[in-house]
Amino acid sequence: MQLKPVTTVDDIDVELFKKDFYDPGIPVVIRNLSKDWPAHTKWNWNYFKQLVGDKKVPLYNNVKSDAYTPINKADDYKTFGEYIDMISAGPAAWRIFLFNIFEHAPELTKDFMWPEHLMKGFVKKYPMLFTGGATSITHMHFDIDLSHILHTQFVGRKRVLLFPFDEQHKLYRKPFEVLSLADFSHYHDPNGTPDYQKFPALKLAHGYDLVLEHGDTLFMPAGYWHHMEYLDSGFAMSLRALQSSLTGKLNGAWNLFGMRTIDTIMKKAMPKPWYNWKHKKIFADANKELISEL
Repeated sequence: MQLKPVTTVDDIDVELFKKDFYDPGIPVVIRNLSKDWPAHTKWNWNYFKQLVGDKKVPLYNNVKSDAYTPINKADDYKTFGEYIDMISAGPAAWRIFLFNIFEHAPELTKDFMWPEHLMKGFVKKYPMLFTGGATSITHMHFDIDLSHILHTQFVGRKRVLLFPFDEQHKLYRKPFEVLSLADFSHYHDPNGTPDYQKFPALKLAHGYDLVLEHGDTLFMPAGYWHHMEYLDSGFAMSLRALQSSLTGKLNGAWNLFGMRTIDTIMKKAMPKPWYNWKHKKIFADANKELISEL
């Protein structure tokens, strides 16, 4: 993989943001975007535990899904309070995925502001909290609705690997899915993954490597592939904004209601042939990238 750092700024002018990052679809980290939000200093484990500690939440481990894994199937359930106690005690490779804490504690929406000076089209019904214990991993994927994301880290540090959408075949994208077949766990460790012998096209992929810390906001343009590893137990919030173009909105809608439906039906109707076709196409597309490079 050919990786470079993401541009990081303390603050950013609106016109500069649009010209250099939003319009060309390039990520950027803005350190002070959340500085004036009450959430910046107010949000912590104890505060959340007081508000929603009794709510049952789905937990996900680090095991990478395979062709037969149901979409978004939880690996365990605990109350939010039990979960906080578990990950606060030490490294625990469990994360919470798409828990809408704001439905249970709507007062939290007063603790941050929607950055509409930077972009329009925010889906205000669905701000999302992402929580993980130290060593937990969110495997390589892109968001199915193709929204732009502002991802703000509030507690702990998180290592992030990013690739533009067009690198999809070098990343061994599964057809009709938003996931990569390759495993990127501990990609920064010489003894980690990925396996370049099995996935040689990964060597050609151009992306970004960064670490998010408290208060950092990452702008992830629509369709960006991302893999995240929690260096500490922590949480972050994502604010989603639909693409401004009609084409972008339609592509997101197709993924949600067309692509995913077809994949679900085929996995149930003919799982083995569907898996075999996908596997063959993944490596055929990657080989085209290798040949093109040569």
